[in-house]
Amino acid sequence: MMSAMSRTARRMHELLEPICLVTYFADECDREFAALGHRTYWGGYFASRAAPLGRVSAEVVHAAFYSFADGEAARHIPSAWETIPPEASLAARERGSAASLRRIVGELAESPGVARAADLITKAATSAPTEGRVVYAGMRTLAVPADPVARLWHSATMLREHRGDGHVAALVAARVGGTEAHLLSALEMGIYPAESFGRVHHLPGERLAVVMGGLRERGLVDSDGRLTAVGRETKRRIEALTDELAAAPYDALSGAELDEVVAELEPVSAVLVAAGSR
Repeated sequence: MMSAMSRTARRMHELLEPICLVTYFADECDREFAALGHRTYWGGYFASRAAPLGRVSAEVVHAAFYSFADGEAARHIPSAWETIPPEASLAARERGSAASLRRIVGELAESPGVARAADLITKAATSAPTEGRVVYAGMRTLAVPADPVARLWHSATMLREHRGDGHVAALVAARVGGTEAHLLSALEMGIYPAESFGRVHHLPGERLAVVMGGLRERGLVDSDGRLTAVGRETKRRIEALTDELAAAPYDALSGAELDEVVAELEPVSAVLVAAGSR
């Protein structure tokens, strides 16, 4: 049974995720990255998301991001920073994301409710311990934007990275690797065969066969490549632990403040979900 704070973490994830996804789904960031000189979507992605960590190696980015296949980070890091400073990519990501939010939610973006939600989300996002939270800790070193819409996006993204760091810990504890996690999630979403999932379908067939073979050996998928009862229970435990580990930031908010931020974010999130954060 979920604790009250785990339920809060899950609800806040549901409300904040559509805000964060504009960075990856909407066009504004792509245009900002292209204007800087990033030649591909993934070049901008790795350069901007990894930039708060400093000019670290591809191996460090691969470890921190966890879910990418071997060699994917190295295709972009450190080359993405050789001609484009990390700070420039960070600024482009913030500009593009704020512009996307303003376009999609329209007049809501300028409402007092969004400004209030941004303040409360920032209070939560800047309150949690950073130990063991590598990507979140990197985000905490950045200045919080003054603009309310940019601040809402920035702090929502901080909380997303905090949750992501905890999710990585839950996956490691369950001995589920990054590619394995994608395949299990695909099956849980009803995508079959799992190897056709967009996050992994480009990988060599031999590599995917090895990963699926390992999942079969552990009893997580059956001979037909579908989730077993053990696989479903493993996924449930990973998500439950992720929620538990994501709860700490919301200790900074009172019950009344949590109710307030949920009420302010619900209409914003609903518009973003309807638009697919695009």
